[in-house]
Amino acid sequence: MHDIRAIRENPAAFDAALSRRGDAPLSDALLKLDAERRAKITAAEQAQSDQKKAAKDVGAAKARGDDAEFERLRALVGEKKNEVAAMQAEAKELDAKLTDLLARIPNLPAEDVPDGADEADNVEIHRWGDVPSFDFEPKEHYELASVAASMDFETAAKISGSRFVLLSGAVARIHRALAQFMLDTHTTDNGMTEVNPPVLVRDEAMYGTDKLPKFGEDSYQTSEGMWLIPTSEVPLTYIVAGHTIDESYLPRRYTAHSLCFRSEAGSAGRDTSGMLRQHQFEKVEMVAVTHPDKSDEEQKRMLRCAEGILEALNIPYRTVVLCTGDMGFGARRTFDIEAWLPGQNAYREISSVSTTGDFQARRMNARFKPEAGGKPEFVHTLNGSGLAVGRCLIAVLENGQQADGSVKLPEALAPYMGGKTTLNADGSLS
Repeated sequence: MHDIRAIRENPAAFDAALSRRGDAPLSDALLKLDAERRAKITAAEQAQSDQKKAAKDVGAAKARGDDAEFERLRALVGEKKNEVAAMQAEAKELDAKLTDLLARIPNLPAEDVPDGADEADNVEIHRWGDVPSFDFEPKEHYELASVAASMDFETAAKISGSRFVLLSGAVARIHRALAQFMLDTHTTDNGMTEVNPPVLVRDEAMYGTDKLPKFGEDSYQTSEGMWLIPTSEVPLTYIVAGHTIDESYLPRRYTAHSLCFRSEAGSAGRDTSGMLRQHQFEKVEMVAVTHPDKSDEEQKRMLRCAEGILEALNIPYRTVVLCTGDMGFGARRTFDIEAWLPGQNAYREISSVSTTGDFQARRMNARFKPEAGGKPEFVHTLNGSGLAVGRCLIAVLENGQQADGSVKLPEALAPYMGGKTTLNADGSLS
């Protein structure tokens, strides 16, 4: 959500920032609507003042016994009352229209975000690990002999349709171990508080975290009106909605392992092989609520938390900063981490770490009281994958694959696998 006062003060800067995202200028339309709204509010206030004055005069006319003036003024009070109600309704309608328009405008990019049209213009800023070399043609995760029996797309399609998967046996255990490893790392080493949040949320939570009104088609809604979360960013961030907290309470750092649901509207034909892009998947999410002066620093901290997971699993990756044309709707700046997938001979996204500034906080009215005094200020919110569990499973399987179809598992998972370090070609563990 944007501050209309800031747009009034510098409309040219607002339009210039939107232009960097490839969007048309909007300040003229916004300010025209804002002026109409404010004029209607002022007129309603004046009519209400006239109504109150006439109401006083009614009593005076009655006390004087001036029946004609009494009747005239009483009729005037009725007219003003109707006029006030009509103007207030019009002002409310204009306010709702302005709020809805502001809610559909993406966040403005930070100054240091590179300009660009799409992912081709993203800028690599870091690379870690040696891409593995094989003396055989590496396969994709679902083609491995050790995986085929435990990663069942056909049965999942019978149960639920396309873009679902049924994991079983050793592969399901590795998937679970990855989530446990991530949670333990984030809570024990990275200072986050573990949360087990609801996966069904109200409209308000989706709106407050910028998933509504513009992106409703990307999520699933129940017949009762609840939403299945696209990520636990939604419930974790919404924890502070409507609160004015003490500055000393900041920063708040949360992590959660949850099911996530996305309709993937508009993504037909993209990444449909294997379990890279599913309607139901699991993520370990990171969310931070910070002081505005600390949000850029916090984003870098969160990025290192996510990168550290991949390094502990010995998965090569690269980190890119997204250009203005590739950033998500609510982000001011986003870093993507892309894991190396030998089966595709490519780096693929496994985490996005974004700062939204006060964009979400304005939508959900989340503030803090400065310790030095003064008016409450909006907090800053950040979110990031730490990591996408299914995609991490893909990376582990593909980078650890052997010629016979078995997989060498990362040592970091051994404590979660009963000490077992190999997924054998027959699907067993040893």
